[in-house]
Amino acid sequence: MRWEGGRRSDNVEDRRGMRVGGKGLAVGGLGTIAIVLIAMFLGVDPRVVLNQVAAPPGAEESQQADPASRSPEENRLAEFSSVVLADTEDVWNQVFRESGSQYQLPKMVLFSGAVNSACGFAQAAMGPFYCPNDQKLYLDLSFFNDLHTRHDAPGDFAQAYVIAHEVGHHVQNLMGVLEQTHAAKARASEEEANAIQVRVELQADCLAGVWANRAHQNRQILESGDIEEALGAAAGVGDDRLQKQSRGYVVPESFTHGSSEQRMRWFMMGARSGDPNQCNTFKAARL
Repeated sequence: MRWEGGRRSDNVEDRRGMRVGGKGLAVGGLGTIAIVLIAMFLGVDPRVVLNQVAAPPGAEESQQADPASRSPEENRLAEFSSVVLADTEDVWNQVFRESGSQYQLPKMVLFSGAVNSACGFAQAAMGPFYCPNDQKLYLDLSFFNDLHTRHDAPGDFAQAYVIAHEVGHHVQNLMGVLEQTHAAKARASEEEANAIQVRVELQADCLAGVWANRAHQNRQILESGDIEEALGAAAGVGDDRLQKQSRGYVVPESFTHGSSEQRMRWFMMGARSGDPNQCNTFKAARL
């Protein structure tokens, strides 16, 4: 991916090295920690857990660690993430203008280990997530190493896909999709709620593909193999793959993000068309 020299976003909130005060690991008791770990291994939507977890009393974050202690690789990843976020800003500003509306820029919070968000307390092990309550996406840069080693998805464009997917949730939030689906899930059975969440996640994958298409039109960011890297990331975090790894078998009724095949296909739907109107998973007869 051609990203060096790209514009950096002004909407990055760097909390790396800050410690969450209080006994963060005791939040909600040991039962909550178990649920968090289960969610991590089964591919459950982090927001499902986050909405149930409150930050501990007095859990304000302390002063940031010395930036000089960070490795060159970590600083490079932070710069890369900022450039990708800026690219998403440019693309979605353009798309929203085309529809006669205005895009509201999200913020990206870089953190280490654990973080407090408006959706609750979260640990890095849960992976990147978007919080609609504060319109921020949260990212521990160590996830990019997990993406390579645990999910078998190396490459900078695989990392860009992750950021673009979370920005896709922000676009859904601005469109009212998250609010509508949250209300629908509250009225549904567990299996039906899972099926709704799959459509939410696949739409975010498609919107990430729209970003890839438009960003390449604007800045020619794609290099040979980049799309394959993104598809590898989409496949690596498919529910079927994660469930197979964690417990040896697959339960489709419990999917919350979609299968590897679905995630790859919907990403490509957006990447080929560059048209967010092609991303309406809620009217699609086949996911």
